[in-house]
Amino acid sequence: MIVMLMHQIFLKDLCRMVNGLLKTALGVPPGSTTTLTTAQDQTFRIESVKCLATIIKSMGSWMDQQLRIGEFSPKVSEASLNSIDNPNILIGEDGNGIDYELQSDSGSPDISGAPSLEQRRAYKIELQKGISLFNRKPSKGIDFLIKSKKIGHSPEDIASFLRNTAGLNATMIGDYLGERDEFPIKVMHAYVDALNFEGIDFGEAIRHYLRGFRLPGEAQKIDRIMEKFAERYCKCNPNSFTSADTAYVLAYSVIMLNTDAHNTMVKDKMSKSDFIRNNRGIDDGKDLPEAYLSTLYDQIVKNEIKMSADSSVPQNKQPSSVMKLLGLDNIISFVNWKQAEDRALGANDLLIKNIQEKFKAKSGKSESVFSVITDTTILRFMMEVCWAPMMAAFSVTLDQSDDKAATSQCLQGFRSAVHVTSVMCMQTQRDAFVTSVAKFTYLHCAADMKQKNVDAVKAIISIAIEDGDYLQEAWEHVLTCLSRFEHLHLLGEGAPTDASFLTVPLVESEEKAQRSTTSTSSKRTNALQNPAVMAAVRGGSYDSTTAKNNASPLVTPEQINNFISNINLLDQIGIFELNHIFAHSQRLNSDAIVAFVKALCKVSMTELQSPTDPRIFCLTKIVEIAHYNMNRIRLVWSRIWKVLSNFFVSVGLSENLSVAIFVMDSLRQLAMKFLEREELANYNFQNEFLQPFAVVMQKSNASEVRELIVRCVSQMVLSRVNNIKSGWKSVFTVFTAAAADDRKSIVLLAFETMEKIVRDYFQYITETETTTFTDCVKCLITFTSSKFSSDASLNAIAFLRFCAVKLAEEGFVCHDKDTDQQPNNLDSSDGNTVVHKDDNVYFWVPLLAGLARLTTDSRPTIRKGAVEVLFDILKDHGHLFSQFFWANIFKSVIYPLFSSESFTPNGQNSSVNSTEDDSWNFETKMVALKCLADLYITFFEVMRPELSRVTSLVTNFIRSPYKQSASTGISVFQCLAEGLASKLSKDEWEKILLCFKESAAHTFVVFDKIVRMMQDIEIPDRNESYSEAEQYSDHDIYNDDEEEANMETASYAIVRMKNHMALQLLIIQGIIKLYEEHKSSLCAEHISIMLEMLSAIASHASQVNSESSLHIKLHKACSLLEVSEPAVVHFESESYQSYLKLLQALRYDNPSLSENMNAEPQIMLVCEKILQMYLTCAGHEPCNDASGRDPALHWVPLGTAKKEELEARTSLVLHVMRLLGGLEENCFRRNLPLFFPLLTNLIRCEHSSGEVQLALYDIFQSSIGPIISA
Repeated sequence: MIVMLMHQIFLKDLCRMVNGLLKTALGVPPGSTTTLTTAQDQTFRIESVKCLATIIKSMGSWMDQQLRIGEFSPKVSEASLNSIDNPNILIGEDGNGIDYELQSDSGSPDISGAPSLEQRRAYKIELQKGISLFNRKPSKGIDFLIKSKKIGHSPEDIASFLRNTAGLNATMIGDYLGERDEFPIKVMHAYVDALNFEGIDFGEAIRHYLRGFRLPGEAQKIDRIMEKFAERYCKCNPNSFTSADTAYVLAYSVIMLNTDAHNTMVKDKMSKSDFIRNNRGIDDGKDLPEAYLSTLYDQIVKNEIKMSADSSVPQNKQPSSVMKLLGLDNIISFVNWKQAEDRALGANDLLIKNIQEKFKAKSGKSESVFSVITDTTILRFMMEVCWAPMMAAFSVTLDQSDDKAATSQCLQGFRSAVHVTSVMCMQTQRDAFVTSVAKFTYLHCAADMKQKNVDAVKAIISIAIEDGDYLQEAWEHVLTCLSRFEHLHLLGEGAPTDASFLTVPLVESEEKAQRSTTSTSSKRTNALQNPAVMAAVRGGSYDSTTAKNNASPLVTPEQINNFISNINLLDQIGIFELNHIFAHSQRLNSDAIVAFVKALCKVSMTELQSPTDPRIFCLTKIVEIAHYNMNRIRLVWSRIWKVLSNFFVSVGLSENLSVAIFVMDSLRQLAMKFLEREELANYNFQNEFLQPFAVVMQKSNASEVRELIVRCVSQMVLSRVNNIKSGWKSVFTVFTAAAADDRKSIVLLAFETMEKIVRDYFQYITETETTTFTDCVKCLITFTSSKFSSDASLNAIAFLRFCAVKLAEEGFVCHDKDTDQQPNNLDSSDGNTVVHKDDNVYFWVPLLAGLARLTTDSRPTIRKGAVEVLFDILKDHGHLFSQFFWANIFKSVIYPLFSSESFTPNGQNSSVNSTEDDSWNFETKMVALKCLADLYITFFEVMRPELSRVTSLVTNFIRSPYKQSASTGISVFQCLAEGLASKLSKDEWEKILLCFKESAAHTFVVFDKIVRMMQDIEIPDRNESYSEAEQYSDHDIYNDDEEEANMETASYAIVRMKNHMALQLLIIQGIIKLYEEHKSSLCAEHISIMLEMLSAIASHASQVNSESSLHIKLHKACSLLEVSEPAVVHFESESYQSYLKLLQALRYDNPSLSENMNAEPQIMLVCEKILQMYLTCAGHEPCNDASGRDPALHWVPLGTAKKEELEARTSLVLHVMRLLGGLEENCFRRNLPLFFPLLTNLIRCEHSSGEVQLALYDIFQSSIGPIISA
């Protein structure tokens, strides 16, 4: 309680003192009497302000002393130089040095003579000299050792030396590994790549990693070392994190936790919840498992990560210096940047407790003593009670007085107040002081400016330079002042305003600027006629974004003169001081630079959004800032770029075309600079950097901006292709959007670059992530949809073929993972080691799937080209694919090509008129079917299990309602059988024949549909012609809609009938051809299937011929439509003749097989059926009467139709009679009872040709006669 009371008394006294000084500074209140003269009163007021300024300045000085602000921690090199001469540096912790022998000596015989010992001694002395030199200057030490041939010159040799040699200064090892030169970077990579982290926990991996060296002091060096560690760990453990970025951030977090947990000077220890919260969203926007982070936290807290012991590092250094030496002050600042203010506020209780303890310790002493306070948090209490009176005193004095001394003290007081409140994280108070100074600059109303306002501008610049690390949100006020200062400076110089550049083409504005050669005075005179100058003279409020230029009164000559003189006052401040703030932004700490960039973007948006006077000052500074700070560590630069990326997108989508073009070109310059840096594997920052290009390209409505983006990206790719890694994703996103653009010039420009990328830089695409190649394929596919250039579309398809060739050349082979013993298949059978890359399936699948999608394009040339290229790729490079991958190709790429059949194979009703889409769909599928058969024959041994599916796919085409499609199915089936004949087993032959049989039988349902279609149709009995031309040209002939519909249906039925019979004849021909070409490969079961098919078709032909009512209707319809009738009789005759032909061929080609299959009875039955059909047509049924007498007593002549039918059947009957006549005697004798009644009936029939009687004569004379005479 006593301490609390004393604390309160102290603050109350301070408050009373400050308020007293405030009253004095404000002077005698109006209406009050005083004995002081005016001079005395003025002196008192100035001294009061000076006293207040001194108080706040002393606070700042004490704070700086306690916090050591302004001091620089000793550099690593300085810390280590003090102990270089210590001979102990050449030995390790255990005091034992290594015996680093020459490699050549290890294999030589042991020599114990003096010369050998002397050589060894000289070698060791020289080696130790090199080690000692390394511990002073690592690069010189390495050069000395290489020149003296103590170590090899390759990065691997040097890495091995650093890793295995005792006596090396661990700090110097870390410092050398972190160098930015090319060779040390290669050594560092070799050093890290030699470490194996496979299967090691992340925390243990870092612990093992840091045993060999100490982290250097520069943040950039730490960044390079930890970046490589993250990449190596992810490579050893590919399933550990989503990307190397995650491991990179987590590594920093672990190092920070280790320092926080095991540093005795850190009072507020990081809790487990703090650690988990700090690492939220680091896994590509997602959280790592909480249990994982919790375990990692426990490991680090319980077991400190101890870096390699180094005798050259002093042990009595204060923790803050050690933190700076390790470069961890920035890391801790980054992780805890949101908690800085909360920790400062939460120190109140600790401060009071500390004061209580000190007073208790001294309470027993009687004499009065002063208590020394070292905790700077007490300044917060002091500022909280005195900041308002101080600001009032400084503000009133500065506003009312023009005395140089008084205003100088006020500005100094403001300056110190900003410093204290900024460092103590007192945001409200800091912003109040900064805003006050900014308002006193009078840059918003330059006509009223005085010298003290110019001094205020100088104070703002001083604040920005000296306290930039602590300004945070107050940067906005500072940058607003700088923006206004630059604007007034340009107006005073008579330079054209930015608005003039942003409202006319940039080229014209530059020409105008170059033509301007007038003097400065004339520029200023002419500038006064500029509306922007007039607006600046009128002025405005501090918070207004634009000066008053509409409703304000006219500008007076006095105001103009004041403005000119005030512009001259601003000449005291050179543009150099202004640029100094931006040029030295790279010295700001991590949090400060982010806050600075945020504020700069906000002020820039305010400038650009001005409706009357848009400006690009801050926009140009943003580009400079990004350039200056690009070399910051990745963690900080990521935060900076997140702000800048959103800004560039917003401005790139601006309605002001000139602004948008300017910012996109500025982004291009930054990207060119950024792409100079090489990106390691598994990182994604290039893609994030180039993302604004992609977003603006997709969203911008300005074709000029989109064309500029394409040009910018093209230039970046062609000039920085060696360094592009993850950036390919954004590149292809831009070109994909360009491919779909509605401007022809943009499409062709993008395709030109894509052509060069694929032709010349293909290896850079495939060396990165697999998704990069997928994006490339998607881009090319999008180009195929271009509506401007068919050549570009076809070339894009050709480039897809080229991509496949490149994949094959680069060894992207797809092997079965379960058959490979190792992830990388090394084939060294021919003496050359070929490394097959992992996950190659992800390169081939998008390429093939993309081409498959193009087969459904609406343009015939694209469809045809896509089908041909797809199957050419599979045929040319199929040898690179495993059986498993082939199965996936058939399942996901090939089979879907045929899945959307437009016909209805189940016999469902189809529309009378097929659509055009169905037509070209079948055309594409027919081409694909031919290519599929050719492909399957080529790779049959690999894809043998797909035989049934492929055959089914081919034979399904036979069921098509389109004649061309069905005939294609039959021809492709024949090609498939011909190509695989020698490779098919007995069971496989049976499978494909059964599949053929099933599809052929399915075609019979077409006739049933025709019968049902015509069942209820009535064909009119008319003599008039009803041709199709008349049907559609003159509808007045038949007014009955139902009658017209019936005729249309009949017309469709006639076409379907003809196509159906033609298809059956094609199937018959296919069967006969199969037998003739492959009879040596066919067994009895196979031939039986063929005979069953022919028998079924012949029976179906008889069924078709027996539908007399249907034929009558079709006859009428054909007569009216003036078209030929379906050749039903010819169909029936050809069916039976082919059936009989195959039976005969079987009987003569393989008598034994024929006998086993009972071919002879089948032949006789077919012949009997043929003769019966002929007799039936002739009007004579077979005589079954036992008496043998003819039941018909009267003979009736045949009509014309019957005679024509008999003539059509004559050839088939003659064939049967010749067959019977050619039978062997025993065979003829056995079958004579079956045929004799039929032959006798033929004698008394009417025939259309005399050849039948001659054939009968021959049979009776040569075959029946001898039997009778015997």
